[in-house]
Amino acid sequence: MNTSSQLDNSTANLDPQVLNHPAGLFILFFTEMWERFSYYGMRALLVLFLITAIDGGGWGWSRENAALLYMWYTSLVYLTPVIGGWLADRFTGFKAAVVMGALFMTLGHASLALETQFSFYAGLVLLVIGNGLFKPNISSMVGGLYKDDSKKDGAYTIFYMGINAGAFLGIMLCGYVGETVGWSYGFGLAGVFMFFGLLQFYFAQAVFGDNGAKPTKVNKQNTETEEPVHLTKIEKDRLLVIGVFALFVVVFWWAFEQAGSSMTIFAKDYTQRVLTGTSATIYIWANFFLTVIPILVVTWVLGLLFKQTFKTIPLSNIFLGISFAIIWAIIIWKVYTEFSSAGEIEIPASWFGILNSFFIITLAPLFSKIWESRYNPSGPAKFALGLVLLGIGFGFLAYGAAGIQMGANTAAVSMFWLIAAYFFHTTGELCLSPVGLSYVSKLTPKRLLGLMFGVWFLSNFVAHFIGGYTASSMDAINASIGLSGFFMLFTAIPIGAGVLMLLLTPFLKKRMHGIH
Repeated sequence: MNTSSQLDNSTANLDPQVLNHPAGLFILFFTEMWERFSYYGMRALLVLFLITAIDGGGWGWSRENAALLYMWYTSLVYLTPVIGGWLADRFTGFKAAVVMGALFMTLGHASLALETQFSFYAGLVLLVIGNGLFKPNISSMVGGLYKDDSKKDGAYTIFYMGINAGAFLGIMLCGYVGETVGWSYGFGLAGVFMFFGLLQFYFAQAVFGDNGAKPTKVNKQNTETEEPVHLTKIEKDRLLVIGVFALFVVVFWWAFEQAGSSMTIFAKDYTQRVLTGTSATIYIWANFFLTVIPILVVTWVLGLLFKQTFKTIPLSNIFLGISFAIIWAIIIWKVYTEFSSAGEIEIPASWFGILNSFFIITLAPLFSKIWESRYNPSGPAKFALGLVLLGIGFGFLAYGAAGIQMGANTAAVSMFWLIAAYFFHTTGELCLSPVGLSYVSKLTPKRLLGLMFGVWFLSNFVAHFIGGYTASSMDAINASIGLSGFFMLFTAIPIGAGVLMLLLTPFLKKRMHGIH
């Protein structure tokens, strides 16, 4: 007896359809959205909480130590998916793994909210375990919705929009609540919506049919349907391509994930964030539209899903509806508080993190259309472009920091440089990250899909580990070559990697064997 792929009988081109995609895509969209809400909401607070002085409610850690803890946490959440993907492929199935992972993460956020030393570290451990079960397997389920590979790039871009809708809301609301009301309230809010994500997915599982079901045993004598045990040459070539992509992903995320560490520190200590008079008024109105428009778009998508699936999965829809009612209540309270403020306002340091998600939400539909058009470049070309755009973003930061004295602990440069950096980082991310998920799905043999998604996230583990270690050296590098030199490292290396990927494009395209 041996194990058959759980995707063999997956539901392809499910009816009903939402925006010309299976309704199941949008159930996964909202499940992932709440998981990313919790992850990025907590991540936005982690370094800020650790480096804030004790009399400000934080733990008063040094930047170096805070960056090292951030390194361990963010790297380990990308190591455990290797195990989680293997367990789902062999034993639990994708759906059960997602449910178990969401439960562990809900408990983890609740533990963080208690703010004792033991509960804080226990919460981080639970989050790491839960993420390992959740992350690779929900991504695998997206691929299982389609038999037509040409639709997958667009599907993963829409799914990626859900990821960033959650990140946008999590950073904005958990960051705002944590910095203005109390750290424990910010951490706790992240857990509330992880719980709603769990309930919404749990009561919608019937929609997916056999996609993500527990693997079944098949008779060895049934050779007509049995997949080969050994890899064919084409499969080996395609896995080699994934391996090369994964190496370049390390470079990308090593630089990109400075957003949660060194770029957050730059926002807190080196950026002018206090606004008065007309500047404060402009920020309040801009932030109003920045807050309301994306949530209106996502609420519209929610309405489309309700229209098509409410009779089929009413409980899932009810829990999803309740979660959105709570989100709207918090947003209304936040907007009212900001408009009621006096003529001066201080922008929270965590606020800049929402820019990445906002740009993704607004630009993802455009990129999705491009990937589905005749102008769609090859996978390696997309990776090369993404790396170059990332480097350009850090170039803006390096230029903006040029006037800061070497070794300085504080400064007040224009926020324009951070905004420009986040814009270019986002365009680079849209070229690389959702496309990378799509190519893992298209190039991997079905029987290895969960494991390969885990391996893909393993490259993120390496990137976060190296990136966190680099961020922990921010003060030492600042004292040696200045902050401008620090950010120039993240300019030169990604651009160089992008050029190398472009040179490798013919070699990789040949080994993709017709998959575009």
